[in-house]
Amino acid sequence: MQHKGTCTIGTERLILRRFTLEDAQAMYENWAGDPEVTRYLMWPTHSSVDVSRWVLGQWCPQYEKPDYYQWAIVLRELGQPIGSISVVEHDDRVAKAHIGYAMGRKWWHQGIMSEAAQAVMDFLFDEVGMRRVEARHDPRNPHSGGVMKKCGMKYEGTLRQSDWNNQGICDASYYALLAEDRRK
Repeated sequence: MQHKGTCTIGTERLILRRFTLEDAQAMYENWAGDPEVTRYLMWPTHSSVDVSRWVLGQWCPQYEKPDYYQWAIVLRELGQPIGSISVVEHDDRVAKAHIGYAMGRKWWHQGIMSEAAQAVMDFLFDEVGMRRVEARHDPRNPHSGGVMKKCGMKYEGTLRQSDWNNQGICDASYYALLAEDRRK
């Protein structure tokens, strides 16, 4: 594996790039301040743009680390972030990355998150050398699992009462894709 950090990735409709402090207003307005978006997430809804600014203040210095991956999902036609996608944890011993994502409601059900996730997965496999990319979701949020399926991830099982989110203790459905399965 060779960590490369959060590099800019382009797709047909998207630019995945590093966040800047100037993204705070868009972050708050487009997704982080919406309780419907954060309903099944592990971080609380931002109560103000100041919270978004504080979060970005924590994230931006991390970009100095070569193993830090946190992308702003920018819709080309809009020119501002509409969501985020990141490697929330990784284990270099087994070349595994666990990804997580969130996006504003206005852009749900348009294939945008699947496009972003596929681009990130391709980057992690092809550029970084990950052998496994995984994700999980609360089964009460099946659309998140739909993103995983569209990206070719395989369902591996549901761990009962093994996780927590803004709804409390919950089940966690796991999906993953192995580098060797991409070639089949």
